[in-house]
Amino acid sequence: MQQWAGRATTVRVIGTGAMGRGIAQWAAAGGLTVELADERLEAVADAVEHIGAMFDRLAAKGRTTAAEAAEAKARLRPVGEPLTPLQDCDLVVEAIREDLAAKRELFAALEKVCPEHTVLATNTSSLPVTAIGAALADPSRLAGLHFFNPVPLMRLVEVVPGARTAGWVPDALADLVRRLGHEPVLAPDAPGFLVNHAGRGLVTEALQILADGAAEPVDVDRIARDVLGLRMGPCELLDLTGLDVSQPVMEGIWTGFYTEPRLRPSRIARARMEAGLLGRKTGEGFYKYVDGAKQEPDEVSAPDVAPRPVWIHDAEPGVREGLGALLSEGGVQVESGDEPSGEAIVLVAPFGRSVLDVARSVPDGLPLERTLGVDPFGGFFTRLTLAVHPGVDRDAGRAALAALIATGRAVSVVRDAPASVAQRLMAAVVNVGCGIAEQRLARPADIDTGARLGLGYPRGPLEWGDGVGAARVLAVLRGLHEATGDPRYRPSGWLAERAALGLPLAETGTGPLDLVG
Repeated sequence: MQQWAGRATTVRVIGTGAMGRGIAQWAAAGGLTVELADERLEAVADAVEHIGAMFDRLAAKGRTTAAEAAEAKARLRPVGEPLTPLQDCDLVVEAIREDLAAKRELFAALEKVCPEHTVLATNTSSLPVTAIGAALADPSRLAGLHFFNPVPLMRLVEVVPGARTAGWVPDALADLVRRLGHEPVLAPDAPGFLVNHAGRGLVTEALQILADGAAEPVDVDRIARDVLGLRMGPCELLDLTGLDVSQPVMEGIWTGFYTEPRLRPSRIARARMEAGLLGRKTGEGFYKYVDGAKQEPDEVSAPDVAPRPVWIHDAEPGVREGLGALLSEGGVQVESGDEPSGEAIVLVAPFGRSVLDVARSVPDGLPLERTLGVDPFGGFFTRLTLAVHPGVDRDAGRAALAALIATGRAVSVVRDAPASVAQRLMAAVVNVGCGIAEQRLARPADIDTGARLGLGYPRGPLEWGDGVGAARVLAVLRGLHEATGDPRYRPSGWLAERAALGLPLAETGTGPLDLVG
């Protein structure tokens, strides 16, 4: 196995679309001889020219030397037909259209002409590797090698063994991927593999928040970016990908796991897809686009209201001090008594609870008509989220909004719910990641690496859960589950066990095989 990865020198890439060209460029840059093949002979010449131009551009920008670019271009060999002699090939990577019959036919033909040492790999993003290999007399040398676009920039590669892939093949492919400068993760041959499966937590929960009427798309996105630290919010991500692509993926993964509630897609996305509101490509999705530029509403401005004092409930440790200092610096009068005055706006900062739940838990209750919530998640350092329940007096609510804006922070106004928008998104991401670990679909380290490199998350789901604290994540999920009865919030056993034992989520702990192996 190690010998194969170390000596592999020649790869044939079949398919000259964007993904095939990217794989060929990556392999040639990494030192492999790359044979480019396609049924359309003119496409092979075009691909070689395109990849050569990419190397020249990198050299012009100083990202590689002119000599290195010339050497990489010299390693590109147009061979035309996919089945031309393959005696020197150590690896064949298929990157043709996502069609099961076409892939099966190609690999069945390749099996007959490839030397015994040649490993066969499919770049499929959605088809089961096992199903593709079922057409082979010997499926043991076939595996998935799923790259992300653009290949030279996206360092992650999912290595996907099928049910009958030989045990040495995934490790050999992973070693080769590392040798060429990318990062492999071992992914299951299951719907969505690893990265697309892990990504369901964020987008499906965002759509559920919209379906609940808890927040508008722009607020979900702003909270995701500013509080959670994501590069893109889930709604703008769906607009970028296009619902015609994203919705079938969501539905496919959900049905592939026999309608697992944690992965449930949304009627909202289905309806918008059918209406043609696909996102950037159609000029309108969750946002409108003018000349490709997203049209985003302005931030909420401060209402013109008379200032009122603020009293802060201290159920969450440090909230009264932290939020109080922020308000005071903005010129807001903060009351320090044990109870609010008759004019004071009451702010509570619930974690895994609603404003109403906190208000009712106080021995004598809080004045509901002037009690609102501020999400403590993130420590008030960036965006503030104001939660409003239906019983809030309008003038009191506007005074609360003005007080928060006086801090200099941007403010999103959302509906009160059993957990805030940021808490719900975070808990869903962590819970789906824990579910993957619980089912032993992937190793904890690969789950986190896949999410960071493949999804652009600041931390992997399990790392994120450890940072927040497993017990706190569990509290959010249990609060949502109890309040809604929705099984999508059923906590993973991996999460519940580790919270009870005080163990990190990102470690496997002791299992049965550790005792008998």
